Amino acid sequence: MPQNKNILITGGAGFIGSHVVRLFIKKYPHYQVINLDSLTYAGNLENLRDVEKSSNYRFIKGSILDVELLKSIFSENEIQGVIHLAAESHVDRSIHNPDEFAMTNIIGTIRLLKAAQTEWHGSMEGKMFYHISTDEVYGSIADGYFTEQTSIDPRSPYSASKASSDHFVQSFYNSYGLASMISRCSNNYGPYQFPEKMIPLMINNMVTNKSLPVYGKGENIRDWLYVEDHAQAIDDIFHKGKSGEVYNIGGNNEWRNIDLIKMLCHIVDKKLGREEGTSVKLITYVTDRPGHDLRYAIDASKVISETGWRPQTDFSLGLEKTVDWYLNNQEWLTHVTSGEYLNYYTKMYDNR
Repeated sequence: MPQNKNILITGGAGFIGSHVVRLFIKKYPHYQVINLDSLTYAGNLENLRDVEKSSNYRFIKGSILDVELLKSIFSENEIQGVIHLAAESHVDRSIHNPDEFAMTNIIGTIRLLKAAQTEWHGSMEGKMFYHISTDEVYGSIADGYFTEQTSIDPRSPYSASKASSDHFVQSFYNSYGLASMISRCSNNYGPYQFPEKMIPLMINNMVTNKSLPVYGKGENIRDWLYVEDHAQAIDDIFHKGKSGEVYNIGGNNEWRNIDLIKMLCHIVDKKLGREEGTSVKLITYVTDRPGHDLRYAIDASKVISETGWRPQTDFSLGLEKTVDWYLNNQEWLTHVTSGEYLNYYTKMYDNR
């Protein structure tokens, strides 16, 4: 890839996106990083306060649905690479409002693909459209692991919208020769995650002595990956991956929800100087979510063998760092939970 590169990162003010933006700004000072984000409830520029004045960074507020805006961004900035993270991602919300997920995740991705194809049609050399997807597109698995050859079997409107966007990315590669790649990652955790997600929700509810809602019996299993490890995987795939390929990213770190929550209870009680078992008493079992996949498990051997990436963060250490961050950033938490979703997120959570 060329030494100097203009990179468009969509959804860069969100949880994973902000970590990717920060990594690229710091690691590649010769790149110009453009962050396009519509700043919906989960997008927050406070996530990037430490790098917002960097000379190689520019923020644009806007939607991937805005065709004219996309055209101007590509033409005026000579975009050579796209890392596409912008998406609606909350499963429960997708069940209540699937139309919004179809518009953003499917139509928005198509419009972004068309903008890239229009601008790059003369030559794909040095260009890459990298689409960030999810392991949820595979559905649930009882035994074994998801590989890149596993059949797509989405079970929620969210995962259906991501599966559709995956197919459109692949169709643009096959039909138009658009240089593109896809990665599908397991559950992420770490700083700056919006507190509708399970781990930050549980931490915040423990701190405020609120109920810890656990779907069903808490037996659903997820593979967890520290967000900075995911950002590094995105970096490695963007620079070393092959056009037309799909890469699974996972932590080889499976936990039942109830066991993870109890571990968090132990960490939070210790950090706050509480009697052991104080937070466990807050656990409340609630009616399971419709179509709740029992288990996700990723085989990440392809990305490891082709790029050399491996997860670096020990899970217990990652959880400690995550708890410390939320305990030390209560002002951030107050800001992001002061809007219309305040009552909603304290009652429900999304563990994907």
